[in-house]
Amino acid sequence: MKGRRLILLLAGWLCLALPLAAQYRDDQFKRDAFTQTYADTTQKAKKDTSQLFSFPEYFGGLTHKRKASLKTLTMGSAILVGGTQIYHKQYWKLPIIYGGIGAGIYGGIRFNQLYQQTQEEKYKTFRTLSYVGAGLMYWGSLMDGAVCYKSDKRPDPTKSTIYSLLLPGLGQVYNGEFWKVPIYWGLLAASVHFTIDNNVQYNRWKWVHNQATTTEEVDERPPQSGETAKYYRDVYRRYRDYSILAIALVYVVQIIDANVFAYMQDFEVTDDISLHMEPAVIPLQQYAAVPTTPAVGMSIGIRF
Repeated sequence: MKGRRLILLLAGWLCLALPLAAQYRDDQFKRDAFTQTYADTTQKAKKDTSQLFSFPEYFGGLTHKRKASLKTLTMGSAILVGGTQIYHKQYWKLPIIYGGIGAGIYGGIRFNQLYQQTQEEKYKTFRTLSYVGAGLMYWGSLMDGAVCYKSDKRPDPTKSTIYSLLLPGLGQVYNGEFWKVPIYWGLLAASVHFTIDNNVQYNRWKWVHNQATTTEEVDERPPQSGETAKYYRDVYRRYRDYSILAIALVYVVQIIDANVFAYMQDFEVTDDISLHMEPAVIPLQQYAAVPTTPAVGMSIGIRF
């Protein structure tokens, strides 16, 4: 009797424990799978993010302990000016770069002080030219770094992208697509022209609106009403904003164009381009969610 009770107790325990163990195993598998996927995704995301700019790669390149990519050097040199020249061991360029940038900034500050004291237009012009000179020296340091960087690929997509980023159309010249330069420069020139023209009209109608709606004494009231002036002011302001957006759009498109077509230089298309069509029978899908019957159709093949 005791043996039977023990066997029944053991059987009952097994009937209860086995489903619980199976459920625990399934739950554990799901948790492990989720954790593994999450960890892998996180590591991949960290890896992809670190490739955008790598401090070890940049400073390793500056100390000449490892090779650095042009992308990393350019991004680092945008903050630490002259980094690319250090990487290329062109130390003699550093005094020119820092001296030119420093002289431009100092001249701008000094001429601004003179302009504030005397209100003479010549000092205002000198101030502007000094700041422009400092900006050009900074721009030249980045461009020089890209030009001097030696790449194994020709054309190099990174170099093409940086060229277009620094000077619109230069990436297309580097890729050998000279015919695109007049198109992009024409679009940029037209966008700049409409931006300036619409801004002039906006300021004009803004002045008319202020004159028509002011409560102060004015020498002459404009013939247009305040509502009319407000309408044209808003129209030209919207056109000016659209023109600025067009400038940004053309600038971004030519950068993308330079990058994509530099990558596609190695893409080969055979001269044997053909289209092949023939009747075909789609077989029975036995293991599909919804079983289907065989169907008759056309098989189309393209070779290029």
